[in-house]
Amino acid sequence: MIRLYNTNIETNKFERVKTYERGTWIHMVNPSEKEIQEVCEKVNIKDDFIRYSLDYEEKARIDIEDDDDTILFIIDIPVTEKTESGGYIYSTMPIGMIVVRDDFFITVSLRECSLIKKFETGKVKGFYTYKKSRFILQMMYNNSSEYLQYLKKINKETEIAENVLKDSMKNRELLKLLSLEKSLVYITTSLRSNEAVMERTLKIKNIKLYDEDEDILEDAIIENKQAIEMSKIYSDILNGTMDAYASIISNNLNGVMKSLTSITIIIAVPTMIASFWGMNVKLPFEGSALGFWIMIFIATLLTIISVVWLRKKDMLN
Repeated sequence: MIRLYNTNIETNKFERVKTYERGTWIHMVNPSEKEIQEVCEKVNIKDDFIRYSLDYEEKARIDIEDDDDTILFIIDIPVTEKTESGGYIYSTMPIGMIVVRDDFFITVSLRECSLIKKFETGKVKGFYTYKKSRFILQMMYNNSSEYLQYLKKINKETEIAENVLKDSMKNRELLKLLSLEKSLVYITTSLRSNEAVMERTLKIKNIKLYDEDEDILEDAIIENKQAIEMSKIYSDILNGTMDAYASIISNNLNGVMKSLTSITIIIAVPTMIASFWGMNVKLPFEGSALGFWIMIFIATLLTIISVVWLRKKDMLN
């Protein structure tokens, strides 16, 4: 899918267009081979940069094409993915931003994302398609803000899972915590990669940065660092929570095994006495009319003694 947008230089009106004019923002979502070739022909670039952006395993980086002054920025953005079990996991995916000389700005993503929707719906202030350098920095800043929102969601879901686990140790909630821990690993790794891209952006001579642009980039770096710190804190908390619940589960299992062992010992006492008096040999009280009740009394007495002894040894809860 290809969508074209342009901001009128005279009126600063942002609108969707149908032609490839100078200053146009070209947004590509999981484009077909035909669409890739169309864009490459219209803006006169090689298809490598577009294909790089469509590689799900592509790392955040900056690539500069020396011969035609085309620059590729790849950053990782947060997304929500559906798992095979029907649940959801927070992950990241790459998005490409291509500055084609001073003529076009291209964004390439594997699927629709909330970051691009902000720009398409006019929620980003001071956004103009013909200010390409600022566009890149605004993308970085808003992306860092998106990470902070995702981290808050992860923290909220962690608290909900913990509250459920306080009442009942369910595998579903434990797996949820494990999934959130995995999400934090993805997010932390992507944030560090994005940080390297932002720091390198400051040093690139091909991108003209004005004072206001530098302020946006500095804000983006600060937001990204804050997200890294939050991610680290939440990860440490989640790791501690997982370890604590692992210990609780192990302790509960030991308690159950201890109780079952104690019950087995208690039951074994009358069983053993009944086994002795079931032998075909001469035994005490076998000729007595009260023999049965005497054996019941002895078995009961020994069972009570066993229960008292086990309680003193803290073998019964």
